[in-house]
Amino acid sequence: METKFSKATDSEHEVKLESSLISASWRGGSAIAGAKAGLEVLTTFVGLGADIKITCKTDTGKNVGKVSGAIKNNKYVGEVDISTDLKTGDLIYFEADLPGNSLKGESSCIPVYNIIVDNIKWSAKEARRGDKLTLTANTKGAPDKMDAKITIFEYDNDGAHDKIIELPGEIKNEKLEVKWEYEYHEDVDEIPTEEEMSRYGKKYNPPEYFYTITIGGAVFGKKQESGLLLFKDYIDIVLKNQNGNPVPEEDYVVYLPDGTERKGKLDEEGKAVEKDIPPGDCRIEFPNV
Repeated sequence: METKFSKATDSEHEVKLESSLISASWRGGSAIAGAKAGLEVLTTFVGLGADIKITCKTDTGKNVGKVSGAIKNNKYVGEVDISTDLKTGDLIYFEADLPGNSLKGESSCIPVYNIIVDNIKWSAKEARRGDKLTLTANTKGAPDKMDAKITIFEYDNDGAHDKIIELPGEIKNEKLEVKWEYEYHEDVDEIPTEEEMSRYGKKYNPPEYFYTITIGGAVFGKKQESGLLLFKDYIDIVLKNQNGNPVPEEDYVVYLPDGTERKGKLDEEGKAVEKDIPPGDCRIEFPNV
C-alpha cells in the first residue's frame, strides 16, 4: 500500500486503501488433542465484520477442525477444536480465508500432544492453616519439562466456584507434582452467623476445595476429579498466671465468629484445643478467673 502522499492539499483526492492479511498465528506453542487451541489473525482495511473462515490441517493436508467468525478492529481471535484422532507428534497449522476480501494466509505448524490426565488427588482429605499439601496427577503422553498450571477453587454447590490461587508446575516422567502450603483466603466477614444460618435450617459448613490442571490450553479436573479437600480450623488455648506457670483445669468459654459459643475445661497443663471451628477471630473468657 502506498504510504506517501504528495498531491495538493487544497482539493479532494481519492485514495485507494488496499486490504491485507498481516499474520496468522497460534496463541500457544502446542495443542492438545480433544481440546481447543487459540489462534489470532491480524489484518488491515478489511472492514468491520468481514467474514473469516479458519481451517485447521495436519502437515500432511488432512482437515482436522474448522471455525468461522468476523473481523473486529482488524483482528480475529478465536479457538478451534483439535480432533481427538490426532496423536502425539502430529503437526498442525491453520488456513485463514477472508472470501469477501480475496485474502488468504496460513500459520506455522505446532506439535500436537495426545495427553491423558488421571489419578488427580490431594495428599490429604483435610487441611488446617499452615498444612503443606502435595497435589499430584498422572499425565500420560505429556513430554518432560512441559509447563502446566494448577488452579485451586473453593467448591460451591451452585457451580459458582471461587478461584483461590494458580500454581505453576512442570511435568516430569509423565507426572505432575506441586507443593502448596494451605492458607485460608476467604473474607471472614462474609461468614454467616449462627442466627443467619438458622433461618434456613442450616449449620456452618467448612470450605471445600478442588483443583484443575491446565496443559497447553486443555483443562482437566473440572468435575472435581481431585476430590474435595475439607478445611478444618482450630485454636490452641493456653492459660498461665503472672509468673508464667500454667493454670490447670480452669473452665473456659470460646465465642466463635458465627455467633455460637463452646464451653470446656483446660487440662492439667492449662491447655485445650478446639477443633472444627469457623475461621475468623474468636474471643475466649475464663469465667472463674
